[in-house]
Amino acid sequence: MLRGSRRKCKKATKLEESRLMENGVTDENQMSPTVRGQRQGTADSGVPLPPPPPPPPPPRLRPRLIFHTQLAHGSSTGRIEGFTNVKELYAKIAEVFEIPPTEILFCTLNTHKVDMQKLLGGQIGLEDFIFAHVKGQMKEVEVTKSEDALGLTITDNGTGYAFIKRIKEGSTIDRIKTVCVGDHIEGINSQTIVGCRHYEVAKMLKDLPKGQPFILGLVEPRKAFDMIARRTKCGKSTGEGKVGSGRETLRLRSKGAATVEEAPTEYEERATKKVDDLLESYMGIRDTELAATMVETGKDKKNPDEFAEALDSVLGDFAFPDEFVFDVWGAIGDAKNGRI
Repeated sequence: MLRGSRRKCKKATKLEESRLMENGVTDENQMSPTVRGQRQGTADSGVPLPPPPPPPPPPRLRPRLIFHTQLAHGSSTGRIEGFTNVKELYAKIAEVFEIPPTEILFCTLNTHKVDMQKLLGGQIGLEDFIFAHVKGQMKEVEVTKSEDALGLTITDNGTGYAFIKRIKEGSTIDRIKTVCVGDHIEGINSQTIVGCRHYEVAKMLKDLPKGQPFILGLVEPRKAFDMIARRTKCGKSTGEGKVGSGRETLRLRSKGAATVEEAPTEYEERATKKVDDLLESYMGIRDTELAATMVETGKDKKNPDEFAEALDSVLGDFAFPDEFVFDVWGAIGDAKNGRI
């Protein structure tokens, strides 16, 4: 009698489960205690089920990256965010101050002065204050190339404006006091060079014939009253392009999205500074972003051939000479092994 009752109970349970599923009912509260106990593994079934796994932790949300900015010659303070490269950065600054983006020559970090050691390159510290230097007075200067080198070091802002980053003491340009560090080179002999990269401008100046005068069209950055009549020279500095250690930085890339990264290591800073010096020696340009890219490309390579191949794939447009590539490889190795 008891065995028959158990069989009947099991059969009824299955019939009830089947009826509930056919009716589209999955709410366990609508099941009988017998069915509910068997499905949940309660004392009725005698088989306890493991507890459900805990929910996954919510994804870590990075705070919005908001930077403060001013015009270097004086303005109210603006707030910018949401840029991934230099061109977008200039557009955001221009929008805040209601000026065309083409008015911005370059930006410095944490100083309103035309200080090439504080020039904004490929990295911005998350606590850095951005000062935008805009176009000021235009001028034309006649220069006679009396030596092979004019004594200029050229860089660019990443959006088509090349400008003077350094003037060598005692050089041809140093003797022309109206030419200053920070001046944008707009034209050579009435030919506009807006849109040219710094290495292209440096090559044009290097290829000019010796002994013949030429006209340099310049645009100086607009100055505040306390900056007028000053001529800034930029000597070599071991801190050029350095971002404070221990802080995260926003890495701006010419291709691809910006990324938040840890500040460069001491080895990377030493290597970048040395490679930047080599760029000036070989090509007459300084560019900490370019130097940092070369260091990043070479830090995991095992030999100079592997490095040269990787460099061609990343920076092939520069057509670096073999001697320069070999010296860069040596500089990266020296920095890695603590020799510089």
